Amino acid sequence: MDEKATNAILGKLDAIIKLMVFRMTEGKSQTEQIRLLSAVGFEPKEIAEAIETTPNTVRVTLFNLRRHKGKATGRKKRQI
Repeated sequence: MDEKATNAILGKLDAIIKLMVFRMTEGKSQTEQIRLLSAVGFEPKEIAEAIETTPNTVRVTLFNLRRHKGKATGRKKRQI
């Protein structure tokens, strides 16, 4: 398969993935969208593009989700 055909296929696969992502996160809050997309392996930049926000917003949300998860499981913060 030549490079042009490969790129065409990859472009179509990207479009299919984006459609699936939108369908999967439809009607959910931004935080839940970020949590779901991160859980399936998307990077913050990819998540930001998919839900039309900034990568920094995604990173902060992921940080807060991890922080709240630690509190929910009873972990104590280490003192330095």
